Amino acid sequence: MNHYTHEQVLATPAGDLAKQSSESLFQLKNNAADLLSAAKAIVEHIDRALYLKYAERTHALRLAAGKDTGVVHFDDGHVRITADLPKKIEWDQKRLADIARRIVASGDDSSQYVEITYRVSETKFGTWPESLKGAFEPARTIKTGKPGFRLALIQEPLS
Repeated sequence: MNHYTHEQVLATPAGDLAKQSSESLFQLKNNAADLLSAAKAIVEHIDRALYLKYAERTHALRLAAGKDTGVVHFDDGHVRITADLPKKIEWDQKRLADIARRIVASGDDSSQYVEITYRVSETKFGTWPESLKGAFEPARTIKTGKPGFRLALIQEPLS
């Protein structure tokens, strides 16, 4: 199983893979991680080349359109290029909180201007006394993410 191609691994039912030894699964998982790492590096490298090739042209097109960010389209030979420079806005949370307090103090409804999200650090929550936790627990929902497994050889298998 260790020398299977990725096509062969994908063609093997997960139930059959589950019957393999932990060492085989370890090797398959490491091989897949290596493939993923290589693919990501290749994509990043190509993206750098695309940037070098098209950065000036996309910048000029955005300037001509009167915008600093966003999507521009153009053709290069028989290829349609769509270049996106997303806008990423970050707000200073402390300053927004101060502004929201001033809005409320002036008699206006801050929710007309600002979206407020409440969060509780799970680490801090875990250290609270039970009396305080009890007040918060009705507002707390626990969800789980996708399960993951890390495999590590304890000792190299003898060949």
